[in-house]
Amino acid sequence: MLKRERQQYILHHINLHNRILSSDLCQVMDVSEDTIRRDLQELADEGKLVKVHGGALSTSFHDFAQTSLVYSHDKKKIIAQKAASYIQDGMFVLTTGGTTILELARALPHHLNATFITGSLPAALEYIRHPKIEVIFIGDKISKASQITVGGEAISRIQQIKADLCFLGINAIDVEHGITDNDWDVVQVKKAMTKASKKVIALTIAEKINTVQKIEVIPIRDLDVLITELDPSDPLLEPYRKTVPEIK
Repeated sequence: MLKRERQQYILHHINLHNRILSSDLCQVMDVSEDTIRRDLQELADEGKLVKVHGGALSTSFHDFAQTSLVYSHDKKKIIAQKAASYIQDGMFVLTTGGTTILELARALPHHLNATFITGSLPAALEYIRHPKIEVIFIGDKISKASQITVGGEAISRIQQIKADLCFLGINAIDVEHGITDNDWDVVQVKKAMTKASKKVIALTIAEKINTVQKIEVIPIRDLDVLITELDPSDPLLEPYRKTVPEIK
């Protein structure tokens, strides 16, 4: 694979999944760690990604304030509008982090009176701008890569909550492998959130459908609603309609 092709592959997958590991790139492209290290450094120098230990982050995932950098921004706005319709006054809502969750925060109607619980710094900052929303921030160690709190204390606090809804910003989804991610600590927080909620709603652009990461968050059968930018009748969603109670 030529350097140009490698770097296009890297950029596509890092924008899609927010984070990518050098070890995975070496395996997929069958090149040395030194080659991947040089590619990542070159792309970082050009401002196209953020190089971190063991891999890289999407620029939009690292700097949430710049919506112009968000991958598939228009599609995520459609998803956010659909998701906002599930929230009613008086609800307690758990949310993870990520750019789609941020769009949900921005799409909330001004009259909504609800409580949002999150460990995501960017999401919390969006929620507190809302005139009527109460915000509970789950404190603990902050993951620099995801800008979300992780660890035992965060999980313990989540376990004390009985939320009406849990909105999951997801990394990958597949009928057989379920919802998966590539960050062990973040996965443990997401698992706790799903167990603490009456209804679990996954938000994803269609491009992440039928993709798989290494760590399972939940199996498909534990998902109550799947929201994408597609029409619910789209053929791509057919396998999921057999398992997920509601597609929107």
